[in-house]
Amino acid sequence: MAARGAAQNKGPATAQAHQSHNHRECIDDALTRAREICAARDVQLTPLREKVLQIVWRSHKPVGAYDVLDELARSHKSARPPTVYRALDFLMGEGLIHKIESLNAYLGCTEAGAPHSGQFLICRQCGATEEIVDPKLEAALDQAAKRVHFSAEHKVVEISGLCARCAA
Repeated sequence: MAARGAAQNKGPATAQAHQSHNHRECIDDALTRAREICAARDVQLTPLREKVLQIVWRSHKPVGAYDVLDELARSHKSARPPTVYRALDFLMGEGLIHKIESLNAYLGCTEAGAPHSGQFLICRQCGATEEIVDPKLEAALDQAAKRVHFSAEHKVVEISGLCARCAA
């Protein structure tokens, strides 16, 4: 996953939403990383959870829980909303996906396994969403909260606008 490598180098990391890349490889990398993380933490990435993760990673656009359910129901006839929400909760708890609050939808985490807060650029036209990881932005948020004696428990930054492709 190119984005993970970028974050370990210099500057913010971004997903590959509009850049030319092998998306099948992107999904395979996400699934491999998820298996490694779950094995290291001794938690079960069940076949159903893995399938939900694969559905979430099918594009770089956030996917709603009922969209996940619709696709999951094709291969798991007994899938119901609680099944999907439990799987999504597990994947979020392990840091494998993020919830995009403004869209009530889920996105694969490009930084799975690394501690970070959610920072997202959301295209209002095409829906492509890019996760960015900018330590300076995270530090600025921490300092702003500290100045007013606020104890932040969950930080998510969602910025909507137009991606480069839609703005052109």
